[in-house]
Amino acid sequence: MTTPIGPNASPEETILRTCRTIAVVGLSSNPMKSSYGVAWYMQKHGYRIVPVNPNESEVLGEHAYARLEDIPFPVDLVDVFRRPELCLEPAEAAVRIGAKALWLQLGIENEAAMEVAREAGLLAVENRCLAIEHRHYMR
Repeated sequence: MTTPIGPNASPEETILRTCRTIAVVGLSSNPMKSSYGVAWYMQKHGYRIVPVNPNESEVLGEHAYARLEDIPFPVDLVDVFRRPELCLEPAEAAVRIGAKALWLQLGIENEAAMEVAREAGLLAVENRCLAIEHRHYMR
């Protein structure tokens, strides 16, 4: 059982404790890629992983979708593994599909994407690794 979320919880902790279905934009089937390692780790810790990559058909035993809008069920978190200049589109798509949060992985920052997400009421995190933050907040 996890600890209840306190009033001073960070966006990272709130996302990790409330978002269970994670669409991973840019998830690769290559085990050497960081997207694969992070998604594998989160899947092993009970999160549902939804691969979003037009070049994949299946990753980690899950059907891959070409776009966020193609996912036929609700997504809580959109986790992005794309170059910074390509992050605005996933942020806008996260808003369109009704996601609760947007996460740009370690090394990825995009002010416009963060602004789109936050203005739509999504929790938004950039330049942080989901797996590292999970280890920190969920021990």
